Amino acid sequence: MNPDKITIVVLDRNPDDLAAISDLLLEGGFRVLRASSVAQVERFAAQQSVNLVVKGFEADKADLVGLMGKVRTISKDTEFILCGRGGTISAAVDAIHQGACDYLSKPVDAVALHESVRRALERQSLVAEDPRLRLSLKRHNDPDVFVGTSGRMREIAATISEVAATEVPVLVSGESGTGKELVARAVHDRSRRAQGPFVAINCAGLPDTLMETELFGHVRGAFTGAVNDRPGAFRLAEGGTLFLDEIGDLSAKGQGDLLRVLEDGEYRPVGSPRTVHANVRIVAATNRDLAAWSNLGRFRSDLLYRLNIVEFQLPPLRERREDIPALAQSFNLHFSARHLRKPKRFSGAFMERLARHPWPGNIRQLRNLIERLVVTVREHEIGEQYAPLPPPDAGNDSGEEPLLSVRRGMTLAQVEDALIRATLERVTPRRDQAARLLGISRRALHYKLKTLGEVP
Repeated sequence: MNPDKITIVVLDRNPDDLAAISDLLLEGGFRVLRASSVAQVERFAAQQSVNLVVKGFEADKADLVGLMGKVRTISKDTEFILCGRGGTISAAVDAIHQGACDYLSKPVDAVALHESVRRALERQSLVAEDPRLRLSLKRHNDPDVFVGTSGRMREIAATISEVAATEVPVLVSGESGTGKELVARAVHDRSRRAQGPFVAINCAGLPDTLMETELFGHVRGAFTGAVNDRPGAFRLAEGGTLFLDEIGDLSAKGQGDLLRVLEDGEYRPVGSPRTVHANVRIVAATNRDLAAWSNLGRFRSDLLYRLNIVEFQLPPLRERREDIPALAQSFNLHFSARHLRKPKRFSGAFMERLARHPWPGNIRQLRNLIERLVVTVREHEIGEQYAPLPPPDAGNDSGEEPLLSVRRGMTLAQVEDALIRATLERVTPRRDQAARLLGISRRALHYKLKTLGEVP
């Protein structure tokens, strides 16, 4: 959720309470409008989309249900949170029965208020009658990878809007961590299938023995242990989008089975005599050069032609450095709202360090860094001491420990061990991503860690 895209009207006739509640919401990054009368709320609702009204009230005021009725005549999907002092519980229960979302006692606690807002927006995303509002709230659940001024990303965003309305398969390529799944979700959210499910499958984790069941499901008795019918990914994604991540790692058999579905529009659950119509849109992603793999015989060329009717090639973060400030702020607002923290302020020196960093983990690495800082740093301002360490070949005049230190007399095996440890400890703790960055398989990394005593 990007709180700056959420509009909240605070209505309270007590000026001190009005200021206090408004300030708490502003600290969460929300767009806040202050009102001291029902008429003002009605005007705001008529002029713009209002997600939420936070209403302060007293027990002797009988305008609660009336207010909700008036506002929802104009903005039918607006949610309400009520705030009152002692003696108002029965009135609050009455109002909640009439459709208000929550009740909070004054003085309002910041954490309780932000949690109540989160629940109200989740409820709105589920029950809103306006599909555009539901779609808008769904998009706010993830940080925006399209922010910034990069021409390549603006071009991709514009092409997504055009392609999403069609049913053609889409291939998203790029280095690990560049936001391929977020692009796939953007295609889904902007398509006619947006109200349907979005199901993601990691093809690298599908051995031949499980691939057919995971993709196509099985019927009871299909094999030993199949005591019930089980739907596969194609069934779970029916009416929506099936996202096939790491498609380049799909086995040869899996490639053939997927090609048949794309050509025939049908699949057969394991053990079933009947075929099932595949009512899904396919979006695939890869960090490999599938054309080169096809030339080497590792990926079927006919499947590649089926998948890359439209291809989005995502640039690594080092090629869109101008977007780093906007991305960092987007992550800052997103994770501040998620973890009920005040948004941080980034110093100029910190942003300069971010702009110079090579970002081998791309947007994912930046996202993880900002989330960690939002959660762990107590200061309001993030200084340069919290920036990632510079690469070992960039010069190190700051006195900080380099990412990797090679000493005279070290053997090649010792250097390799040090590089593996540094990658896992200082770049990414995820072993699958570390293996890719190191240029080895996950199995090889597991073996090397076992020899180092890192794996039991």
